[in-house]
Amino acid sequence: MNQNETGQQSYTKVSLVFKFLHGSKRYFLISIAAALCVTGVDMLSPQLIRTTVDGILGENALQLPGFLVDLVERIGGVGYLRERLWLIGGLLVLLALLSVTFRYLFILFNSRGAESLAETMRNCLFSHIQRLPFAWHMQNQTGDIIQRCTSDVDMVKNFISEQLTSVFRIVILIILSLLFMFSMNAKLTLVALASIPIIIAYSTYFHSKISSQFMKCDENEGILSTIAQENLTGVRVVRAFGREKYEKDRFEKQNNIYTNLWIRLCRLLALFWGAGDLISGLQVMLIVIFGSVFCVRGSMTAGEFIAFISYNAMLTWPVRSLGRMIAEMSKAGVSIERIRYIMNSPVEQDKPDAVTPDMNGDIAFENVTFAYADTPILSDISFRIPQGTTFGILGGTGSGKSTLMHLLNRLYDLPPENGRITIGGVDITDMKGSWVRSHIGMVLQEPFLFSRTIAENIGITRRNMELSDIRWAASIACVDDAITEFTNGYDTVVGERGVTLSGGQKQRTAMARMLTQQTPIMIFDDSLSAVDAETDARIRQALKKNLRGSTVILISHRVTTLMQAECILVLDKGRIAEMGSHEELMEKGGIYRRIYNMQMTLPEEVAAHGV
Repeated sequence: MNQNETGQQSYTKVSLVFKFLHGSKRYFLISIAAALCVTGVDMLSPQLIRTTVDGILGENALQLPGFLVDLVERIGGVGYLRERLWLIGGLLVLLALLSVTFRYLFILFNSRGAESLAETMRNCLFSHIQRLPFAWHMQNQTGDIIQRCTSDVDMVKNFISEQLTSVFRIVILIILSLLFMFSMNAKLTLVALASIPIIIAYSTYFHSKISSQFMKCDENEGILSTIAQENLTGVRVVRAFGREKYEKDRFEKQNNIYTNLWIRLCRLLALFWGAGDLISGLQVMLIVIFGSVFCVRGSMTAGEFIAFISYNAMLTWPVRSLGRMIAEMSKAGVSIERIRYIMNSPVEQDKPDAVTPDMNGDIAFENVTFAYADTPILSDISFRIPQGTTFGILGGTGSGKSTLMHLLNRLYDLPPENGRITIGGVDITDMKGSWVRSHIGMVLQEPFLFSRTIAENIGITRRNMELSDIRWAASIACVDDAITEFTNGYDTVVGERGVTLSGGQKQRTAMARMLTQQTPIMIFDDSLSAVDAETDARIRQALKKNLRGSTVILISHRVTTLMQAECILVLDKGRIAEMGSHEELMEKGGIYRRIYNMQMTLPEEVAAHGV
């Protein structure tokens, strides 16, 4: 783990996994210990069967450590055990019970570790995403982000819990199985080992192919999730424009691409597992053939042959598991890389000496120039908004009106060479971002409402807000009367993204939510576009009456919304075209007057979108 250009931690795949394992390591360690105990117990059963067949039922000497031979003699010798085979059966049952107990502990702690790991991963991802810049969210699709936080998290969790924790058990199984097998028959052990290089070779070959194919599947699942998410949230638009068939065909086309990619991946996996089954089957067949020959020739006893087959089965499973682990590692590697992309994305950071100054001051834009990627938006913008005044901004679509406010609210950071924005003489880049946003209220043209009650949506700005405060804000936004007419009043659930409210009601509800902050600076970004002229006038009158002392910035296409502002800024293609009061701009006879004349002669619903 190192640091990126911004000085933040930059994770490698391994360091990121260890970060996520914090809090769940102890569960995985206990599960690994239990798995090792299972291995140890399972190794004893074939030896017990071998000893019973050769030394108790047969005439061979007991192949046991000295202290066990002495123990058998003390309890009555081989004859005693031959007459009481139920003791051997009981011992096998005891070993089975121990194995079951340790397997239960393995599954219990492994599952708890897996869920703890997934919880940590989801919490870390969500927390990190919350702190990523607004620009990052604009560049990454929501559906793809969701897919990384769900499917990719599950893939990493499953690999660590189902594959990685088995490594220790697999290694021990291979070592002990080979030791016991060599002790019984070295030649037959070499026959068993002949398949291992082949399994490793074809697993390595399939590793890169599976990895690249799974990457395509994962990326296309993100695209599919994005299409589904957009259609579910925009269902009213789809229905309103009769686009159901178009969107269905679009979804089915992407779903078909995604399905075909998975079919191709499944073909690869089928070849991979089919080859593994063939090689494993051939290996077992060779062991049975050569083992039978060795038994007939007398170089191997029946008990040894039975035990050898048991150990070979134990050897075959872990070797094949290593091959499967390589395949699963391919998929998990893709998933952790996609998660790593999020975790390594730089979060917003304040300067080390960031300040929290008084926000009751003049706002000044000084030679501000800004572009999205290579698209210029603002060019050399300079103006001042005196504290406590109402400032209007008028301009056509794409003229940079909203960008000005996004820069003021630090949703985008302004590079030092592109000018500066100050409040009370302090550059906003020298302030804490959270401080800036907590003192600048903003209502957007298309507000977002959560799937909660109206009261919860309005009162979301602080905990345990009194209903009287909520209704005070709603009355200024001229939405209190409409809310009280609902059957459940302020307890009405607005539905996902406020779908049960009209456009004007959503805007006014969002406005009420912002008013509860009682910030010294309030921005209304074309947030009255969905209300009629009469309600617009009532809201502006209520704002003027109740928000004295606050700096109010109105952005609108409607001239009547801006007429009462002390100063109006007219933008044209990212530059200041005109600035002044309504009367001054009318006298100039420029863009503002032309828009005014047009809107005064056109029907209101057309004039509202005038420029």
